[in-house]
Amino acid sequence: MTVSYTLKVAEARFGGFSALLLRWRGSIYKLLYKEFLLFVALYALLSITYRLLLTQEQRQVYAQVAQYCNRSADLIPLSFVLGFYVTMVVNRWWAQYTSIPLPDQLMCVISASVHGVDQRGRLLRRTLIRYANLASVLVLRSVSTRVRKRFPTMDHVVDAGFMSQEERKKFESLKSDFNKYWVPCVWFTNLAAQARKDGRIHDDIALCLLLEELNKYRAKCSMLFHYDWISIPLVYTQVVTIAVYSFFALSLIGRQFVEPEAGAAEPQEPGQEPAPALGDLDMYVPLTTLLQFFFYAGWLKVAEQIINPFGEDDDDFETNQLIDRNLQVSLLSVDDMYQNLPPAEKDPYWDEDLAQPPYTVATAAEILRPSFLGSTFNL
Repeated sequence: MTVSYTLKVAEARFGGFSALLLRWRGSIYKLLYKEFLLFVALYALLSITYRLLLTQEQRQVYAQVAQYCNRSADLIPLSFVLGFYVTMVVNRWWAQYTSIPLPDQLMCVISASVHGVDQRGRLLRRTLIRYANLASVLVLRSVSTRVRKRFPTMDHVVDAGFMSQEERKKFESLKSDFNKYWVPCVWFTNLAAQARKDGRIHDDIALCLLLEELNKYRAKCSMLFHYDWISIPLVYTQVVTIAVYSFFALSLIGRQFVEPEAGAAEPQEPGQEPAPALGDLDMYVPLTTLLQFFFYAGWLKVAEQIINPFGEDDDDFETNQLIDRNLQVSLLSVDDMYQNLPPAEKDPYWDEDLAQPPYTVATAAEILRPSFLGSTFNL
C-alpha cells in the first residue's frame, strides 16, 4: 500500500521531518538494511584480517594498496552519474502515474451526451463506460503484477463483470500478434456512432466531444503500455550500478584505518627537524564511509524501487484500488446520477453585492489580511 505522510508535513515545524525517520514501512532502512549489513560485515572482516592476521611487512603493503584504492575511489564521478540517473527515474515515475487512465472526464461527457431514461438509454451509457474501464483493465493486466495476479486469465475478467461471454468471443476471434487492449475502445466508437444514428446523441458536436474524450483516454492507455515496453536504456542502468558498486568495493579497502608508513615524516618549516608522520585516528568504525554508503547506495535503491512502480513494493501504485474506484464512480455517474439533480434554489448570497463566506474562529485572522493585488500595485 502506498505510504502517505502528507498530513504529517502539512506545516513546517521543529523536527517535522525528523518524526518521519522513525517509520519502517516504505523507509530507506527497510529497503537498504541487507546491503548495509553486508557492507559492514565485509569491512569488519578486512579490518580483523589487517589487525590480527597480517605481518608487519604485509601491513605496509596493504597500507599502500589502501592508499591507492582510496585515491581511485575519488576519481569516480558518483554524485553526477547517480544524481542524473535518479532525476530521470523520478521524472519517469511521475509521468507513468499521470498516464494512468481515469474515466472522470469521459463519464461526465457520456452522462451529458447519451440521452434516454429508458432501459436502452441506460444500457448504452453503462456499456460505453464499461468498455472504457475494460480497456484500462486490459492494459493494467499487461503492466502491473498486482492486477495480473487479480485477473490472471480472461475468465477472471469476465467473472468480474468487465466483459460478457459474447464480448470475449468477439475479442478472442480477432487474430493479432500484438496486445489488444485497444479493442474495447473501437467497440466504444462503434456503439457511440450507433447511438448517434438512433438519436440518443442529439448532434454531431456531442458525438465529436465524446470521441475526443475517448481518444484522450485511449492515448493514456497506449502511453502506459509504451512506458512498460520502452525502459530506460539498460546500458545507463548498468553504468550507474557499476559506478556505485565499484566505489564501495574500493572503499572497503581504501577506507581501512592503517598505520602510517615507517620512516614517513610530516612536512616542516625550513630548519626544523622533521616530525614523525601521524596516521588517521583509529576509530575502528568508519562513520563517514558508512554514511556515504547509506546515502549513495540508498539513492540507488530508491531508483530501483520506483523505476517500475507497477510492482508490489511499499510505494508502488495501488492499481487494484484504482480499478475499483474507476468502475464504481463511473457507473454512478452515468447511471444513478443521470438526470438525478437536486432542485435549483437561490443561493445564500442572492441579494448581496459581494459574497463573503463565513470563517471559523480558527481562521478568523485571515480576514484581516489584505488581498494580493500584484507585486507592483503600491509602487
